[in-house]
Amino acid sequence: MEGVSTTTLPEVETRPESTETTDDDAPKMFHYVQKNKIAESAVTGSHVVALCGEVFPVTKSPKPGSPVCPDCKRIFEGMPPGGGD
Repeated sequence: MEGVSTTTLPEVETRPESTETTDDDAPKMFHYVQKNKIAESAVTGSHVVALCGEVFPVTKSPKPGSPVCPDCKRIFEGMPPGGGD
């Protein structure tokens, strides 16, 4: 296959994180973000970028059964398996 090249995507480990909040400060949904950015954002208040493009500081952790952004979920499920840790 002459003339074909490949590009390796950067490692993306994700877990749901919250953005939009309701009046009671409970997130409406959680987004998938790079795992290594979660703690940094929680400590420093820096913003993270979700798979869907939403930008926000990490302020909440998801509980089992929490609603997940449908765009993030679709993108995450379409990604090749990887990571390992």
